Amino acid sequence: MLRTSSGISPAIAVDRTAAAPLYRQVYDAYRTAIVEGRLRAGERVPSTRALAIELSISRIPILEAYAQLLAEGYFESRVGACTVVSRSLPDQVITPQARLSQPTRISHRPRPLSVRSSKVLAVEPGPWARGWGAFGVSQVAYEHFPFLIWNSLVARHCRNIPAKSLDYGNPLGSRELRDAVATYLRTARAVRCEAEQIMIVSGSQQALEITTCVLLDPGNRVWMEEPGYRFARSVFASNGCFIVPVPVDGEGLNVAAGIERCPKARVVLVSPSHQYPLGATMSASRRLQLLEWAERSGSWIIEDDYDSEYRYESMPIASLQGLDKNSRVIYVGTFSKVLFPSLRLGYLVIPPDLVDRFVAVRVAMDIAPCGFFQKVLANFIQEGHFSRHIRRMRLLYNERRNVLLESIRTELGVGAEVTGGQAGMHLSVAIKGISDKEIAIRAAKQNLWLVPLSSSYLRKATRQGFILGFGSTAAEDIPQAVRKMKVLLNSN
Repeated sequence: MLRTSSGISPAIAVDRTAAAPLYRQVYDAYRTAIVEGRLRAGERVPSTRALAIELSISRIPILEAYAQLLAEGYFESRVGACTVVSRSLPDQVITPQARLSQPTRISHRPRPLSVRSSKVLAVEPGPWARGWGAFGVSQVAYEHFPFLIWNSLVARHCRNIPAKSLDYGNPLGSRELRDAVATYLRTARAVRCEAEQIMIVSGSQQALEITTCVLLDPGNRVWMEEPGYRFARSVFASNGCFIVPVPVDGEGLNVAAGIERCPKARVVLVSPSHQYPLGATMSASRRLQLLEWAERSGSWIIEDDYDSEYRYESMPIASLQGLDKNSRVIYVGTFSKVLFPSLRLGYLVIPPDLVDRFVAVRVAMDIAPCGFFQKVLANFIQEGHFSRHIRRMRLLYNERRNVLLESIRTELGVGAEVTGGQAGMHLSVAIKGISDKEIAIRAAKQNLWLVPLSSSYLRKATRQGFILGFGSTAAEDIPQAVRKMKVLLNSN
């Protein structure tokens, strides 16, 4: 059986007509790769036999080159072990760190960049979004994930990978997962759908990107909740759309205000089950009003249903899409909140007449989603592990939410206005007379991750305060974290 090398070979172009002997060409290629940092300390190199086969030359010049590299300290080798780049390189070798400190020459010629990229860069998250700990938004209770079950499913599929699964998959995603998702959505979320309408995506952000490409042209107007989800804002802005901020109150998106500001918007993005960040649940009258407006104006509704599984004071609220009789709603869901974010799996529910257009955009964007974890997740849902996990997490998050609410009442008193605590994995607390961004920056230095409420406004913020996630913070740690927040507020 032909054996191939597991070592790394630099780009070596041997020239039999060159004045330099073959061994010197091989030696120079390796030495240059090491000096320039393309080969790093400890990385394996091919055996002399494998490299000779690869370069179609005799093994003798390879042996001579390796012997010279070993003698000069560029390679190291042990009996019975492979040859690697030396971990103690000669002094004259420039380290990668030294190379990085040397400025790269940049041409003075024009270096045009897209306006789109500048709009994406403009939403770089603040320091409060870069850490792990108390009040981190969108952080889940990873320690309670059923690792043994998940690992067992992963191992099962690793042992039985069919060759055909290595090819490109269906642009909509695996049929098995789409069937499981459709069954779940029909049952738990009252969504009107079949598997043929489901598209598996790498999270809600890609879902918004694909939907924007299908529905919107540059210059089109989009309603967005104010305050709202700012990473969705970057998708619309980078595609050249004009965002119309529509205020949110206790009943959710104020549809009448949206109609007054822009009656002919092409799209509205709304989170009716648990508005981000204020947490309002959209009332039935507002939902019907929004659907009626969309049908009358020929507009589209994107329903972001990001954490509707977790509701503590009532049963989960049915989806807006389930009330839609005119196929004006594109439904977006994700597994990031109910399982874990690095899974990078979410889904779209597409009106039947738009499926082909969504598929065309998907193929142009990334052809198809990765198949392996779709199969694992399909089994996880079909075997009942998903629903059991949600039930356990609902109880756990309810406990943490209750402790957080009680701690806020005890420590912050009537000066803190809490909203959105009836559902989801976060709540908002508005506090007058503070600069929430300044406090959030200081809090991050103490491993306290207070997302400023004002950062969710497109225009001037009408509230100052914080978005507090409670998913990843143990109940016994929450009171102390609130006391730390109180100290920061008192020192403001």
